Amino acid sequence: MQSKSSSFTTVCLLSIFILFGGMSFAQQYNPIPVAVPSLQIAPDARGGGMGDIGVASMPDLYSQYWNAAKYPFVTSNGGFSISYTPWLSKLVSDIDLVYVSGFWKFGNENLNALSASLRYFSLGNVDIFDQNTDYMMAVSPHEFAFDVAYSRKLSETFSGAVTLRYIRADYSTGSDEITPGNAFSADVSGYNESYLNLGRSEALLGLGFNISNIGTKISYDGGNTSMFLPTNLRMGASLGLPVDDKNTFSFSFDVNKLLVPTPQLPVEGETEEERAKRIKKYSDISPIGGIFSSFGDAPGGFKEEMQEVTWSLGVEYFYNNRFSLRTGYYHENEYKGNRRYIAFGAGFKMSAFQIDAAYLVSMAQSNPLDQTLRLSLGFDIDGIRQLLR
Repeated sequence: MQSKSSSFTTVCLLSIFILFGGMSFAQQYNPIPVAVPSLQIAPDARGGGMGDIGVASMPDLYSQYWNAAKYPFVTSNGGFSISYTPWLSKLVSDIDLVYVSGFWKFGNENLNALSASLRYFSLGNVDIFDQNTDYMMAVSPHEFAFDVAYSRKLSETFSGAVTLRYIRADYSTGSDEITPGNAFSADVSGYNESYLNLGRSEALLGLGFNISNIGTKISYDGGNTSMFLPTNLRMGASLGLPVDDKNTFSFSFDVNKLLVPTPQLPVEGETEEERAKRIKKYSDISPIGGIFSSFGDAPGGFKEEMQEVTWSLGVEYFYNNRFSLRTGYYHENEYKGNRRYIAFGAGFKMSAFQIDAAYLVSMAQSNPLDQTLRLSLGFDIDGIRQLLR
């Protein structure tokens, strides 16, 4: 079987390595491969406009992906949003990410919140032909995830959250070689919000963490082989500084570390048998064992472990809590994926809805989102009720 525009193998490889744009196959190049890579894509335009930041930024209705523990601190009682992200838009027009999320606060003093999100990453339509180049069918490879979170304010300044997620990746072509993969995972997150007196201003300090996608492995071949989910540790801080009653600046910083084992590089003169043993040893690592080993298994030692840490820095400006401008920078080591880019964003907020946009400019060789506009549209339940009244 073969496809009309590209082989299905190419599509699958694109799915697996699509986040590693700008590869430089140097001897030390050793990125960490993960399954369902779309789980690593920042879905909303607000976080994307600050260089993929959000674990400790000011709470909003987009918090489900970044840190569900922020929802009890959102001033509204509920809201929902939809975000759209085109992917590889310079090359194709039918690869994109659609993300829908929402939350609802309940209980005494609204200390509790339930939230959920649905993520659908489409790899476009692929026509399948038989060996005689006769058309057989069209397939739509995709990655899908649905999650539900419960968060609660545990004190005046701190809240925690637990998220449960179902994941499905379907690259099947109608044959038995490639089958849909299913997995389950969980997130554990926390957020602390307090005020600091800086000169004559009262600044808002946010601290947050999120350990995401702690779960099973996933298989695309009926269980013969399996891959790790992108289990990730994200930590960050933000500082909101009011200039006056209408103008506010917010500075945010996030760091990430994949909690996935680092592949061991081949040794010069390695035999096929030794290579097979090395690969099997890696694939036999359990997901939980991989989390603990990920802090000290890099072949290059501590230096390479530090190369696996990505970081991003963002700035956001608010005017009258209605209009906002954003910018940020994301940095990944050249030997671990080489994603480096500057992001720009803007937002406009009314009582019932808000719209946000983000634009990315790559600083490395290439990036699937380079010069791509991302959009998010959010709705505030309290604001909608007021309009209806």
